[in-house]
Amino acid sequence: MNDLISSGFPISFTLGLEAICLALAFGVLFGVIAALKRNKWQDYTAMIIAVVGISVPNFIMAALLQYVLAMKLGMFPVAQWESWGHTVLPAIAVASMPMAFIARLTRSSMLEVLSSDYIRTARAKGLSTPAVTFKHAIRNAIMPVVTYMGPMAASILTGTFVVEKVFGIPGLGMHFVTSITNRDYTVIMGVTVFFGAILLLCVLIVDLLYGLIDPRIKLFGAKKGE
Repeated sequence: MNDLISSGFPISFTLGLEAICLALAFGVLFGVIAALKRNKWQDYTAMIIAVVGISVPNFIMAALLQYVLAMKLGMFPVAQWESWGHTVLPAIAVASMPMAFIARLTRSSMLEVLSSDYIRTARAKGLSTPAVTFKHAIRNAIMPVVTYMGPMAASILTGTFVVEKVFGIPGLGMHFVTSITNRDYTVIMGVTVFFGAILLLCVLIVDLLYGLIDPRIKLFGAKKGE
């Protein structure tokens, strides 16, 4: 069991980390663009992409990516885990649904923030749109996304199970699916407990991030007189 985790977890962690980075980067980007270009074609395009990401399961997305980008266009390898190119399609497949949720969260939060009084004040002082967006709006609009990062980690970690099987990636997810097929209850329970511990760690990290992003949040309680 220890050998299985030590050999499979680094692969699953690499895939999950790439998926998280993709989901955060493109989700926030699409959400900000949609909010700034509300009711324009950029907004509609970003939300259509988000709806597709939410609607299509990641294993279906994985098969579509394999067929179109790997088999038809030959841009990436079809399967296996040998080089950086082998990680692109699995990471996109895993990140598609979290990215869509982040885009929708960011858009709704940005729209609320952009209508706030302090944003109007910043604009009245002559600040440019990029300055207002990046210095004031995004930092406050990102809090719902940070809250979602805990469940997102759960979604990505569990979402890699089937995707790893589809792409033939020798990570923990593939071993977990194989153990279910073989009724290997020891592996099933061991991997479940291990992933549960990882998820608790992710939630703890998210809680700590609150204090870094918003100094108004007290992590350890206020001192007397504060």
